[in-house]
Amino acid sequence: MSAPRQKASAPRTGPARRRFLALTGGAGTAVALGGATGCGADGPGGEVSGELLRSTARLPEPFQVPLPVPPVAEPVRTRGGADVHEVEQRAASQEILPGLKTEVWGYDGRFPGPTFVGRSGHELRLRVRNALAVPTSTHLHGGVQKPEFDGHPTDLVLPSRFPDPRKGHSGKHHGKHSMVKPSEWTVSRAHKEYLYPLEQPATTLWYHDHRMDFSAPQVWRGLAGMFLIHDDEESGLPLPEDARDIPLMICDRAFEEDGSFRYPSLDPSLTEEPGVREKYMEGVTGDVILVNGAPWPELEVSAERYRFRILNASNARRYRLALDPGPREGAAFVQVGSDSGLLGAPRSHEALPVSPAERFDVVVDFGAFPVGSTVRLVNTLGSGGTRDVMRFRVARRPKRGGGAPRVPRRLADFRRLRAEQAVTERQFDFRQQQVDGVPMWTVNGKPYDPGSPLASPRLDTVERWRFTSDFHHPVHVHLAHFQVLARSGKSPLATDVGWKDTVDVRPFEVVDVLVRFSGYRGRYMFHCHNLEHEDMAMMADFRVV
Repeated sequence: MSAPRQKASAPRTGPARRRFLALTGGAGTAVALGGATGCGADGPGGEVSGELLRSTARLPEPFQVPLPVPPVAEPVRTRGGADVHEVEQRAASQEILPGLKTEVWGYDGRFPGPTFVGRSGHELRLRVRNALAVPTSTHLHGGVQKPEFDGHPTDLVLPSRFPDPRKGHSGKHHGKHSMVKPSEWTVSRAHKEYLYPLEQPATTLWYHDHRMDFSAPQVWRGLAGMFLIHDDEESGLPLPEDARDIPLMICDRAFEEDGSFRYPSLDPSLTEEPGVREKYMEGVTGDVILVNGAPWPELEVSAERYRFRILNASNARRYRLALDPGPREGAAFVQVGSDSGLLGAPRSHEALPVSPAERFDVVVDFGAFPVGSTVRLVNTLGSGGTRDVMRFRVARRPKRGGGAPRVPRRLADFRRLRAEQAVTERQFDFRQQQVDGVPMWTVNGKPYDPGSPLASPRLDTVERWRFTSDFHHPVHVHLAHFQVLARSGKSPLATDVGWKDTVDVRPFEVVDVLVRFSGYRGRYMFHCHNLEHEDMAMMADFRVV
């Protein structure tokens, strides 16, 4: 149930007010960001971080369509020892709801985009061509790359005729970002080549749009996909592979009666005024759960082990995933990896709490279920249609001599960070604040100010960062990976294990993480990965020195 909403006082014209209008496109004249317990809840109170947007389209019954698996992208050439990929961001028509067509904005016109697969230590170059009508910025989430290839919100790929923000254009075409100095923008015209050295271990990453002010609606329309890295250590493990190694990109959407995406943008063209209608400023959640772009799909499996790379690609929805029914023996999920790599040893879980942008690399043993049975993957934070995610049909026994062996007790060379390694401590508070009389999403009481870093960590050091919160804020740190040290002075959750780049900071919680800064110097950022919060200025820069 929603907390009482407060209405802002009459508009004022002070500096903070002008900055707020610049960063939210003037949408906040009567902004009211709700309380810290969630609103529009379609699940247990206090667990849902967003407002439910209901579809007007006729929705299908669950489990009527097969699970699609996005194609693996093939390089177009090799240059200087690097695999070169090309992809085009473009609008295309796709059948998501059976019998209806949806216009998606996709990489190669697909939603999700193709899955890119790389090898640790082997450079991958990705040439992105923007054939859309709006700017984009592609971020490899969890990747370790130079700042100019990180997909910063002010690093834009402009359509061929879109006005250049460096020339002082503000307002009409750039989200009224009059407070962003022209020098803070970097621009490529029509295309950009991103260099990913992949100097990191095997892991499950993803890529998505990161355009200033408009990340939420552009990801909602389809600009996202999976990115996998393999290495020799992973290849030597007896984990399920090939057709039994399956990415599951889970997200929610809402649909108009004609099948088009429904989203409460103030400006549906995404060219002028950013932001969402006041009711949805805590985050937008939809009533259709998609897996790899399909509504409540079904996957036929053999009675053997499968590896699933689970990504929560939702704007604001959180999940607590479970199997229904659970296995006759053994754990529902055996976790082998987290956001940023394999674990040192497997962990068993009966449920997985997954906030936006988090990944869980898990093995599920369908040998624990009778052949002919069905098993639902459910979200225990949802209700009605948002409780079901997908269904598995155990259709056959494995081939003689086939099937993956048990998950080994040792996985990867994982080194736990110690608190005494931290060279300094910093605190970052993610909170709704009154700024010049207007409620805003802020970091340390300030809306995002591009080019004004809140921290300057030294390369190859470890710092202790403390995140505090008034709401569910999934905090994502670019470049650097971290380990969760404590939650409100107590032990982390069992599912906090491993190297991470995103952590769910729950209402009024204190989360301590040990952050390792390695890779490159330069400007990066951290932010709330509730995409509506991100678009409404809950971001901050840091500079590695």
